[in-house]
Amino acid sequence: MKYLEDMNLAMDYIEDNLHGKTNYEKIAQIACCSVYHFQRVFTFMTDITLSEYIRRRKMTLAAFELQSSSIKVVDLAFRYGYESPEAFTRAFQGIHGITPTAARSLGADIKAFPRISFQISIKGANAMNYKIVEKEAFEVYGIEEIFDTVNGENLKKIPEFWLEKLSNGECAKLVKSAGYPSIVNAVCGYRKMEGTKFPYMLCVMKTALSDTTGYTVVDVPKATWAVFENESHSIEETSNALQELNSRIYTDWLPTANYEIVDGYDFEMYYSDFDGKFHEETWIRVIPK
Repeated sequence: MKYLEDMNLAMDYIEDNLHGKTNYEKIAQIACCSVYHFQRVFTFMTDITLSEYIRRRKMTLAAFELQSSSIKVVDLAFRYGYESPEAFTRAFQGIHGITPTAARSLGADIKAFPRISFQISIKGANAMNYKIVEKEAFEVYGIEEIFDTVNGENLKKIPEFWLEKLSNGECAKLVKSAGYPSIVNAVCGYRKMEGTKFPYMLCVMKTALSDTTGYTVVDVPKATWAVFENESHSIEETSNALQELNSRIYTDWLPTANYEIVDGYDFEMYYSDFDGKFHEETWIRVIPK
């Protein structure tokens, strides 16, 4: 199970390097993927962001040191990669609910967050609807924005991005530019960026009828795609339904699949059903193991 082995090797590296600044690029390199992809997978599998997990582990060890040694708070702050004692104190209080000084007191109530390890969990109660599709190269275009995975910012900002473009008419304008009956979809991770940032685009398929003036155009290479579909739901449930689908891809399907994920060009496809319900597909590039 190389996928799980790589994730656990990345966890080993995190645990061995909780002191000092976090090197997200190195973590992703050990897991054999991009920073964007690793943080996305980590959040889907654990329900917390990578930065929050690392902060919890740092503050767990910091609390142990406060209670078992006479180390100064200022020294502890720099030891765990914080630029000032004030920044360290804010992080510590955010996790434990008390200041570092108060944590030294006998009987102080502090929290301990254990390290994470990944293993197969046999479930199988609910079927996953998916298919493997071969597609030639094609082009999409649309409205691009850059998001950041630090502190789960993308989980909040992307829905806001959708709402803004739907309410101000930009999505409708994009659909009109296609020149054919269309619906706005989304693609992300199609361009490598440094650090924790990644591109995300509301898009439609480019054809000879399309007017791409003022839009970002993305060439999607020929690839094998794993296509996952969720159950029909109300429009209000769309965000949660898509998050649940993506989570199951990485926790239920990928650990035992005969495929490996190829970074980049993750698609979210949106559909309106005849009965007023909605459903989505997630498209990810894969190669056989």
